[in-house]
Amino acid sequence: MDIELARTFLEIVRSGSFVAAAERLHVTQTTITARVQNLESQLDCRLFVRNRAGARLTADGELFVSYANQLVQTWEAARRDLPLPEGYRNVLNIGGEVSLINPLMLNWVTHLREHMPSHAVHAEVGDGKQLQKQLELGLLDAALVYRPDYWPGMQVEQLLEEKLVLVCLPDRPEPYVYIDWGEEFRRQHNAALPDKAKAAVSFNLGPLALQYLLECGGSGYFRTRVVHAYLQSGVLRRVDKAPEFIFPTYLVYSREKDSPALQQAIAILHEVIAEDIDWSQRWDYEI
Repeated sequence: MDIELARTFLEIVRSGSFVAAAERLHVTQTTITARVQNLESQLDCRLFVRNRAGARLTADGELFVSYANQLVQTWEAARRDLPLPEGYRNVLNIGGEVSLINPLMLNWVTHLREHMPSHAVHAEVGDGKQLQKQLELGLLDAALVYRPDYWPGMQVEQLLEEKLVLVCLPDRPEPYVYIDWGEEFRRQHNAALPDKAKAAVSFNLGPLALQYLLECGGSGYFRTRVVHAYLQSGVLRRVDKAPEFIFPTYLVYSREKDSPALQQAIAILHEVIAEDIDWSQRWDYEI
């Protein structure tokens, strides 16, 4: 199928009408109509119901949205990865959640380039759901996530056992800074600390929240490995009798994408974890 048909379909869904889609794609409305008719003919079903307000998806159209997105994403990934850079015989596509890119994913990429020089490396950063969707589509070989989704063919390995602990700046322990560590954390946090469910300052990115706390004061929940050096030096201190939350890190990959090269990459990842890593994620290298 012509990939432009899928792109046109998605643009109509986003804009709500054939006319708006034509304007955004810089083609005529006749071209848009012809593309939709072609697509509907190939799928043997009707995708849109047109009316004065625009275009409304049929039940088949709603079902096709996810397929169209997959088609476009897969094509874009192919255009990104092909041809391979000159001198390389393969590429490793790895992903990681934002809070895991420094130092874990950064060190992993560094070691991959050192120990697997024949392989190009593409590193993707995103949220866990997005990364695992890319795994399912075959766009990634492996990903580092906090909350794995389980589906047939998915291999899940726990890499790190870790906790989220409440820490504060000793001389400025207020205000409470809320860090959103995901759906499971939100549920457990709000059950254990209902008075802190609504905070005046909140972040959805741990490293940014940590930098804010170090500069402006306050308290918040952070990964034990990240705050270890700060606690040891006295820059931060643990808040007594505060609830702790389990927050492990997982490696996930599709068994269909398994290969000797991927297993070598995973072995390198385990070597990285075994090293004495600075997990502090600090932007200022003076603790």
